[in-house]
Amino acid sequence: MEKKASLCGEQTRRAFMQSAGAAVVAGALTRQAGSKRALAAVNSSDELRVGLIGCGGRGTGAVRQAILADPKAKLVALGDAFMDRAEESLAKLKSSEIADRVVVDSEHMFDGFDAYQKVIDSVDVVVMAAPPGFRPRHLKAAIEAGKHIFCEKPVAVDAPGLRMVLEAVEMARQKQLALVSGLCYRYQFAKQETIKRLHEGAVGDIINMECYYNTGGLWHKGSNPKWSQMEYQMRNWIYFDWLSGDHINEQHIHSLDKLVWAMKNECPAKVMASGGRAVRTAPKYGNVYDHFNCTYEWENGVRAHTSCRQWESTSTRVEDNVFGTEGVVEIQQHRIVRRDGDVWEWTSDKKDDMYQNEHDALFKAIRTGEAINNGDYMCNSTLMAIMGRMSAYTGKALTREEVLNSTLDLFPEKLEWGDIEQRPVPVPGVTPFV
Repeated sequence: MEKKASLCGEQTRRAFMQSAGAAVVAGALTRQAGSKRALAAVNSSDELRVGLIGCGGRGTGAVRQAILADPKAKLVALGDAFMDRAEESLAKLKSSEIADRVVVDSEHMFDGFDAYQKVIDSVDVVVMAAPPGFRPRHLKAAIEAGKHIFCEKPVAVDAPGLRMVLEAVEMARQKQLALVSGLCYRYQFAKQETIKRLHEGAVGDIINMECYYNTGGLWHKGSNPKWSQMEYQMRNWIYFDWLSGDHINEQHIHSLDKLVWAMKNECPAKVMASGGRAVRTAPKYGNVYDHFNCTYEWENGVRAHTSCRQWESTSTRVEDNVFGTEGVVEIQQHRIVRRDGDVWEWTSDKKDDMYQNEHDALFKAIRTGEAINNGDYMCNSTLMAIMGRMSAYTGKALTREEVLNSTLDLFPEKLEWGDIEQRPVPVPGVTPFV
């Protein structure tokens, strides 16, 4: 029987390590030393070989930013489930400003379910942007191989996957590997300053919070009679829970992460959520919802209402607000309005591309030997998203411990091209919590 973890954040990782047989004291010592330990710095004249796993639009953009982050970085390997995706990515990169450092030969263009391992074996730095359902296995393999990592969000789609990531994060810490998360708002200077002021008490004590990620619809790749059901689902991965974890996990996690950040990297203690399919009801949209509304509660009583939806031709709203005893912090707008009338807004001439900033931080860590590991907060925010989805799917109020210890494993028993079951659309009150 699988051993269970119990709490969240630093406590989650400690409890997980304890359940796996490691001493709590050893884990605490690792964390205490974590910010002071140095990586094995890489000389600035040494080449850094970079590889991409997952060659879609985000992956192609991310690996471009990785190469731009370091003058000695070279792209040497591409891997995707589908060779046409890898070829499209290569063509785009060869027509970009990093073309002279794209040195991927035919022997380092990989496809299939094992493409990730071949990329890992070929490089020093891995950029991970495959569908989230694969991420726990990709992370574990790269960390076991001793590679530095940029990992897109989210890091898992279910609790068994998240527990695998928690273990891998600890392994990365022990190996002193650089691990940077694709939760990009953490690397936007404007938001860093806004959250810093919040933590310093700019609006007093936090009372409650809200966030919204209400957008239009996303892409659909259609179908092809030559595709197996497995290929169809993977090419349209955002519509299947085992691949994306639903859009609350794949997209809304950015908003949820800002709330976790506001709460000093603690994820909530419980959640009650609702959701469904009001617009995207056709079978082609797989088994995911098109809207979620959640109420989260922290142990200190702070509550947050969150809303996300993907509806065409409707009003959109992307916003995060923290209400305190002395005013409100508008995180997305980088604005603080106090009850006494004082207003602060971020103003700076400093270039602030959060997507580039995160890669700059990763390569700086590799070159200088700085310790950098975003594992704790990327797991916290992923857990928060999974909590909301499972509560909405089942109609149950759930605690973080219940969700973290869930045995529901969405990953297929076998990865092979051919038929694969399409999981049903969840029905609250009918779909069980497992």
